[in-house]
Amino acid sequence: MPDQEPYEPERAIAGTGMGGTMDLGASEAVTLEKAPGPDGGSPHDKPRSLWSDAWHDLRRNPVFIISALVILFLIVISIWPSLIASGNPLKCDLAKAQEGSQPGHPFGFNGQGCDVYTRTVYGARTSVAVGVLATLGVAVLGSVLGGLAGFFGGAGDAVLSRITDIFFAIPVVLGGLVLLSVITSNTVWPVIGFIVLLGWPQISRIARGSVITAKQNDYVQAARALGASNSRLLLRHIAPNAVAPVIVVATIALGTYISLEATLSFLGVGLKPPSVSWGIDISAAAPYVRNAPHALLWPSGALAVTVLAFIMLGDAVRDALDPKLR
Repeated sequence: MPDQEPYEPERAIAGTGMGGTMDLGASEAVTLEKAPGPDGGSPHDKPRSLWSDAWHDLRRNPVFIISALVILFLIVISIWPSLIASGNPLKCDLAKAQEGSQPGHPFGFNGQGCDVYTRTVYGARTSVAVGVLATLGVAVLGSVLGGLAGFFGGAGDAVLSRITDIFFAIPVVLGGLVLLSVITSNTVWPVIGFIVLLGWPQISRIARGSVITAKQNDYVQAARALGASNSRLLLRHIAPNAVAPVIVVATIALGTYISLEATLSFLGVGLKPPSVSWGIDISAAAPYVRNAPHALLWPSGALAVTVLAFIMLGDAVRDALDPKLR
């Protein structure tokens, strides 16, 4: 009979996965100790969280990579437009009005003789600024109100639900025509404020539902039983597990807000000249689409690509954060 390894008690105790232990034979203990993990790694490796799993999937998703590169390019030219456009977007020459592509002016000129290429590049700054700032405002306001209502419930939750119903009943474009028509400011802040005012109910509903679902989990009930305060429950246990749907909806909505700003500027109630905006350029070029289609197509194309990039990014993030889609 072959010699067996000496029995070592410290190597023959294995965890049951439930906080207890069980005795094993020497050969079984060694086998468990050396068994590889499910992914080929060490069984003692720290398990990946939802966010690490999501990042692992996103890095291998070509849709995410393409959209992220487009958005990164837009952010760079929004901060430093002079990197690729050396002209002045407000400098116009009526003698060149509606002329086509020329050396140094690849997109031609619009009806006022302004360089379409330069205005298209500088227009990205306005659109990205409105989209990002409005999305941050909507996400923060909606998440706070919806999260508190979902966590505490009661009369506050009922009142907030009725308020969101009222805001959902307001047509966005009509509301913009009414509210922004009385504002004469040429800055982006009135447009951002309007988007936040009418955009927070959607995020609020999403955050409320996520918090209600998360607070019913066993780990939250266990933390409550151990005496955790409401602030600790919200910040440490509920918010990290309820924020994923908010991020997905906010990312997709960012492209929608950029499109909304262009729509309001096109209608003349958003940004106004001399501000540089894709919506303003599209509105100015629309009457001359037959004689100078390039003045309309380039800012319209830039707007479409930008909105599409953010929507694609939101779809990729949603697929990565939703375990049901794995």
